[in-house]
Amino acid sequence: MARKKEYIEEEVIDKAMHLFWHNGYENTSMKMLEQEMGINKFSIYSSFGSKHGLFLKSLKCYNSKIKNIFEKLKNASNGVEDIKEFFYDSVNIGSQLGNKKGCLLTNTYNEFSESDDVLIKNEMNVFMSNLKNIFIEKLKTDASKSEETVLKQANFLLLAKHGLAAASRVNTQKEIEDYIEMTFKNI
Repeated sequence: MARKKEYIEEEVIDKAMHLFWHNGYENTSMKMLEQEMGINKFSIYSSFGSKHGLFLKSLKCYNSKIKNIFEKLKNASNGVEDIKEFFYDSVNIGSQLGNKKGCLLTNTYNEFSESDDVLIKNEMNVFMSNLKNIFIEKLKTDASKSEETVLKQANFLLLAKHGLAAASRVNTQKEIEDYIEMTFKNI
């Protein structure tokens, strides 16, 4: 007879997500996960299969938490101004979720950049591709821009978003605001 779980799965995944967000995947040990989540290693393996499985669940948890700012961007109709607001929203979400370590997805993208982990790379590529496509859609609202310009600006904004995520870990609020304002000065 299987034992009944004595924890709420969503809550322990949320705790793991914050731990991974703060430390990264490689620097988060099973012992740290046990302590943070309040469950033992057996329960982690039983519920999630492995640290890797738990990490994938943590990424999905993070995606659900940032879904609102993506939906807001997708549904907005002011082009570049919407992307700029998304940059501000993406910085603010860390504070709202109790973590000032940038974007978990950008951090993961950087941490796994040279990894052979197909599952994580696929998650990151889907995220980056979706974000770039949204940027392209918003940039196209300016009919004076050529396809080439739109693509170049979308690439630039994707890289600027990576930079913003890194900067939000260490820079002041004023420096972050200046970064965002200067990013959009010529877009």
